[in-house]
Amino acid sequence: MATLMTPRTKQPPIFNLPNQLTTARLGLSIVLFVLIQYQQWIPCIAVFALAAFTDWLDGYLARKLNLGSTLGRNLDPLVDKVLICGAFIFLLAEPGSGMTPWMVTVVVARELLITGLRGFMETMGATFGADWLGKIKMVLQCAALIAIFIALAWPDPTYNLVRDILVYSMLAATALSGLQYLWRAFALLRAYQQDTH
Repeated sequence: MATLMTPRTKQPPIFNLPNQLTTARLGLSIVLFVLIQYQQWIPCIAVFALAAFTDWLDGYLARKLNLGSTLGRNLDPLVDKVLICGAFIFLLAEPGSGMTPWMVTVVVARELLITGLRGFMETMGATFGADWLGKIKMVLQCAALIAIFIALAWPDPTYNLVRDILVYSMLAATALSGLQYLWRAFALLRAYQQDTH
């Protein structure tokens, strides 16, 4: 678990390769939204898969090359949220997506809440990165989006069933990971309060 008031360490260059990949993913998000708007489902699959790959690659390079930074730790999940939340919002207009307003609200509300919470914890000196449940949530969100694009590109009852299973699994993981983050933050703040008394 992260601790509060950790000592500051020397930061790598801001415009390092992992952060460049994160920025590129933001550009891919815009391309994806345009493709969804024009119902280009097969290109959507390709662009989203590439964006998801850059998400894995920037994290891998940050660890491998010791280029982890405060900017990257905050920018990476923020761009992920733009990509994921934006895609689900755009897909609401598609009847065959299987998405409803309450589903998108769960996803967006969780992401906004945790982004704000992470920023607050960072200002207190806590390293508040993703944990295992948060990573499972991200994998399921990506899988659900790919399944939606496939179901839209090739309408079929089997694809629709797989899509629905992944969407509801993603929603469960999204809610549970949000609750886990809230619990971690509460525990950290409680420990900090005890240390200052």
